[in-house]
Amino acid sequence: MDRGHQGLHTKLLAVLGPAITAGDYPPGSVLRTGELEERFGVSRTVVREVVRVLESMHLVESRRRVGVTVLPAEEWNVFDPQVIRWRMAGADRPRQLRSLTTLRSAIEPVAAGLAARNATPEEQAEVTRHVLEMVANSRGHQLEAYLVHDIAFHRTVLRASGNEMFARLGDVVSEVLSARTRHQVMFHDPDPAAVTLHVQVAEAIRARDAERAERLTREITEGALRELDVLAP
Repeated sequence: MDRGHQGLHTKLLAVLGPAITAGDYPPGSVLRTGELEERFGVSRTVVREVVRVLESMHLVESRRRVGVTVLPAEEWNVFDPQVIRWRMAGADRPRQLRSLTTLRSAIEPVAAGLAARNATPEEQAEVTRHVLEMVANSRGHQLEAYLVHDIAFHRTVLRASGNEMFARLGDVVSEVLSARTRHQVMFHDPDPAAVTLHVQVAEAIRARDAERAERLTREITEGALRELDVLAP
């Protein structure tokens, strides 16, 4: 695929995806291939490729002699990182943040407890390295640098749990944490108490203290929910 073709594909997807998830095309709406070609000035090939991507996310389905039909939200692949990103960019952001943070509250404490039991020495060192970088970037409005290591910390804990289902949620957690920073649903500096809790989780994982790792991670996720009450009510 040449760059020009790829660029048109990316641009059309960046328009249709957010429009569907924002409700601009309600469930049951029919998107006509020819109309999309004319409206966006792209080829039929580009439209078909974009539709295939949207179908893979279960946002639409194609039917011969009907067209491309927008599916209800209940059908969407809500764990797809791109779908999460689009929904976070819309008016539904507060509800999305709360829904996904509640999911984190259910999963991450258990994953941390498992990580304390199962983490390899390399994974223990990785968790420690990222938490130290979080501390180093937790002051002076360095949210972007902090975010890099915050994401890496949580990804490593999920992976170190030894549960492949938990590990696959790394992309979901990454999108939640990124959205909080990208859309300014964060204080100018991370909550010092939350940073300290991350340090303590790393210590608990290194000490193989599963009960403590789970309890401290639950405090982190519950604190994130309380922050949403203030920043995204």
